[in-house]
Amino acid sequence: MTIKLESSTHARIIGVLSVCTLVTILIVGLWPFQAPLNDVSWLDNENGLRFGHHGSLLSSSAFRPRSAENTGAGTLEVWLETIPQKGRRTILAFEGLDRSGVPFSLQQNGDTLIVQRHNVDENGTYRTAEFSVAGALPAKKQVFVAVTLESQETSVYLNGGLVKTSQIQGKPASSFAGRLVLGNSPSASDSWSGQVAGLALYGRRLEAAEVSRHYENWTKNLQPALTHGEGAITAYLFAERGGRVVHNQVDAAADLTIPARYFVLHPEFLSVPWQHYHPTWSYWADAAINVAGFITFGFSIFGYFSSVRTIRNSAAITIALGLITSLTIEVSQAFLPTRDSGVNDLITNTIGTAIGVMLYRSSWLQTLVSRAASLIAPSPSGTIENVEVGSQI
Repeated sequence: MTIKLESSTHARIIGVLSVCTLVTILIVGLWPFQAPLNDVSWLDNENGLRFGHHGSLLSSSAFRPRSAENTGAGTLEVWLETIPQKGRRTILAFEGLDRSGVPFSLQQNGDTLIVQRHNVDENGTYRTAEFSVAGALPAKKQVFVAVTLESQETSVYLNGGLVKTSQIQGKPASSFAGRLVLGNSPSASDSWSGQVAGLALYGRRLEAAEVSRHYENWTKNLQPALTHGEGAITAYLFAERGGRVVHNQVDAAADLTIPARYFVLHPEFLSVPWQHYHPTWSYWADAAINVAGFITFGFSIFGYFSSVRTIRNSAAITIALGLITSLTIEVSQAFLPTRDSGVNDLITNTIGTAIGVMLYRSSWLQTLVSRAASLIAPSPSGTIENVEVGSQI
């Protein structure tokens, strides 16, 4: 049961509401309409780079396993200074060679350091092994982080001392494989803010004494003392203090480049819901916002089609338009590095549209709309003109 109002005032209200809702949704969904400038800058009077709100670096070539034996062994050393930030952020990650997933990443969540490695179980299924070290990343304090990798073991050292070792199951993937992304994830906008003053990679697991010695060298000389047999792959000193290239002291083919604009190396296109599900308050808050944003869309568009420019099956057509509008936004977001293209939003937006349709059909909201129209432009007799009550399907 709906109320059909033929008055010009009602038509204007619904028409303006429909246009404003559509424009607002498109602006919110596609802002800022282009890739922002890459927010990476050199530190003043010292070695290192500062990563702002949207900043990332990319190695100019892909790293490849050094032996046919895929043991996943290696070591990463990095000088970091973090700042407080909301949620998980990717400090660095490798894209992988077969695009089956990110083989290795280092992340920050508050003051917690998170290490992720890809491994393959007995059925050949890729899985992500993860462990964390709470308190490893105090805000605004430089920390020397070393992560050593073995076939089924991962260890984390802070400032030269071992703090945690974790076991993983299954066969590990080649950890340092593919291009290196610094300050962001290879597949989604997950930019990290902070400072990096040094980075080195090794093709084997360093012993505890070697990690301790490297920490002393980095501290005294601001660089590692590279020796024969340690299997060094890269050493980035961040000593250029200008320009758009960070030189690799071991292999010039793997220099780091600073693009002019922020980027996501392999943006996801309509990613499936279970890839992004996290049982957290922020996840459900985002889902609720997506639903609420399209309730007004369903309400106003259905109101227009059912009481101003009447068409058959207006409810189904309105929900279909909500789906098409959401799909248009999600497809476009795949080309915007600050946005994520996912089926999650497609589902929640369509649900929001359907709720908006149901709300417009409710009698109390119909009465509210009628009264609002009479207050804006009452008829001389103080009543609403041309009010027609009837069913609308």
